[in-house]
This record gives sequence, structure tokens and C-alpha cells, in this order.
Amino acid sequence: MGLLDRIVKGVEWILVVMFGIMAILVFGNVVLRYGFNSGIVFSEEVSRFMFMWLTLIGALIVMKDHGHLGMSSVVDQMGERGQRISRFLADTLTLACCLLLAHGTWKQVVIGMDDHAPVTGIPMGIIQSSLLISSIGMAFVQAYSLWRQLTGRMPREELVPFSGSVGE
Repeated sequence: MGLLDRIVKGVEWILVVMFGIMAILVFGNVVLRYGFNSGIVFSEEVSRFMFMWLTLIGALIVMKDHGHLGMSSVVDQMGERGQRISRFLADTLTLACCLLLAHGTWKQVVIGMDDHAPVTGIPMGIIQSSLLISSIGMAFVQAYSLWRQLTGRMPREELVPFSGSVGE
């Protein structure tokens, strides 16, 4: 198991722990609110922030594993040349979007460091940095894919990341 695989496993475990904490906070708050007419003050805010981190960092992990939706059924019908062109265009456009997203998010993170969440007091820039991490990570995944394509290191089998049905 390489270093990248160990980092990904560590991040996956962190996401699992975050999901568990989020579930406990939300469930506990519901029980307290409806059973005892009280609640955990910071539960809603922290749960929302954790949900953002779970979603965005999870999307990065899924992208690394080629698990996002695609047009594989259409691209799979093309010849190798069409598949290579389609994959190159898709990766290039995705990389451009990720870089634009990272640029805009960086500006928001800087602005958000002066703005604090009302209940927990956490700087909003820290919360928004989940999108920055995700977009930069996705940009690296796409850049690596493009590098492999341009250097001829991507075999034909990898041009269409997934070409089966969900049940397979």
C-alpha cells in the first residue's frame, strides 16, 4: 500500500468519524428538542459545517476513484481515437473548472477569515476551505490524468472509467 493509498484511507476514516459525530449531534438534538424541550445550541451549525466537509472531501475521493457520473455508455461506443479525444476534452474542461473554482474559493476563504459563525465563532474561511481543498485536489487528479494521456501512459482500458451497469 503506497503513501497515497494510506492518506486516502486516513481521510476516509476521518470522514466516517465526522459522519458519526454529525449523526449523534443531530439525533441527540432531536431527542432533546422533542423529548425534553431543550437542545444542543451548536448542533445545527456544526452539523451543517461537517456536512459541507463530508460532501466536498467525499467528492474528491470519489473523483480519484472515477466514481462520478459520466457519459460512459456513449463514449464506450466510440473507437479508441474518439475515446482519447473525449477523455482529453473532458479532463481539460474539468481541470479548467476546478482551477476557476479554486481561484474564486481562495478569494472567499480570505474574506471569510474575518467573518465568524454566529454560534461557534469558527471563522467562515475555515469552513469554506473545504471547497478549496476539494477543487485543488480535483485539479491535481485531472492534471495527472492529462499528463498520463499526453505521455501515452494511459492504456485504452482506462479511457472509459466505467462502462458497466450499476448492478455489475
